[in-house]
Amino acid sequence: MYHLEGKSIYIAVTNDLVIDQRIHRTAMTLLETGARPVLVGFKRPGSQEITERPYRTCLLRPVFQKGFLFYACVNLRLFFFLLFRRSAMLVSNDLDTLPAVFLAARIKSIPLVFDSHEYFTELPELVDRRFVRRVWKGFEKVLLPRIRYGYTVCQSISQAYQDNYGIRLAVVRNLPIASGQEPGINSHEENKRPDLIIYQGAINMGRGLETMIRAMTYLDKYRLQIFGEGTITQDLVRLRDSLSLWNRVEFMGRIPFGELRIFTRQAALGISLEENIGLNYYYALPNKLFDYIQAQIPVLVSDLPEMRRIVTDYEIGQVVRDRDPELLARQVEEMMSSEEQRKKWKKNLHLAAGELHWENEVDKLRDVYRDAGLTFPVIPPSPG
Repeated sequence: MYHLEGKSIYIAVTNDLVIDQRIHRTAMTLLETGARPVLVGFKRPGSQEITERPYRTCLLRPVFQKGFLFYACVNLRLFFFLLFRRSAMLVSNDLDTLPAVFLAARIKSIPLVFDSHEYFTELPELVDRRFVRRVWKGFEKVLLPRIRYGYTVCQSISQAYQDNYGIRLAVVRNLPIASGQEPGINSHEENKRPDLIIYQGAINMGRGLETMIRAMTYLDKYRLQIFGEGTITQDLVRLRDSLSLWNRVEFMGRIPFGELRIFTRQAALGISLEENIGLNYYYALPNKLFDYIQAQIPVLVSDLPEMRRIVTDYEIGQVVRDRDPELLARQVEEMMSSEEQRKKWKKNLHLAAGELHWENEVDKLRDVYRDAGLTFPVIPPSPG
């Protein structure tokens, strides 16, 4: 058992710290131990300032901003940064930070915890890039069998890593904080917009956004708001403009997750339309699905196993029947206009939101860090 109270735990990630809810929840959980979590990320073009948080954040500046040179620079900067910091434990978020974090933890002889947000080598951006994918596969084969403590976002990815590398990663899903626990948030519906469809998350290839924008040409009564940024944002803006949908498809940019919850609650439908491009999307169980559920808005999701299981088990929306834009639009119209069905979904969403929240998931995270050496305080039961 390591004595970590009052000592620093460095958490490395290449994602945008402003919008990454998973690492925020991790840091808040580690604060409970008396340790000092420090989030280490990278300054990217368009990154917003990080608002005041109860833990430290540090943004490094990579020389390059994309491609192989970006990841090489990230791992080199990260390695030397971590090597010369007094730390009691290191946390690597995803394979793209693992080479640096693994090496630093080995040299310093301190515990390493690995959080796999996704099946990295099965990302759509890598599936058709054989050389780059082979490089990351090499890191995966060398490093993952040596991971002692780790967790991932769904059972399918956990099972894939166990089958391929013989490691057991705990499953800690990306569940949001329960609605009643969020400061400044209530469940009133006076701001609901019955014409609003919402997407939130990365705007990258394979997210189904091009299809949804084309479907909007058949949905004259409705509006689509897209929250986030990514590699194809400008392509989608041009598509929207070419279809003359300026007044009905809005690109809202990156929004801090605390503010995003307010926008999510205003919507009448949340979409998660990932395409079956690589195992990472096939196994997808994204944050946004659970954010929609916690906001208690019906969902339309791809016919992929992890998402389908949640939607059908809880009966909180529908699975996409056809990805043709016109047929997709018909399904959206049915979901938006069926009052009887929406009443049923509303009732089921209330039940689902009461189960699928962070307070019911956090013990799994605590167990991983407890195994790695942290001691969590015992919270006495409430009187009565």
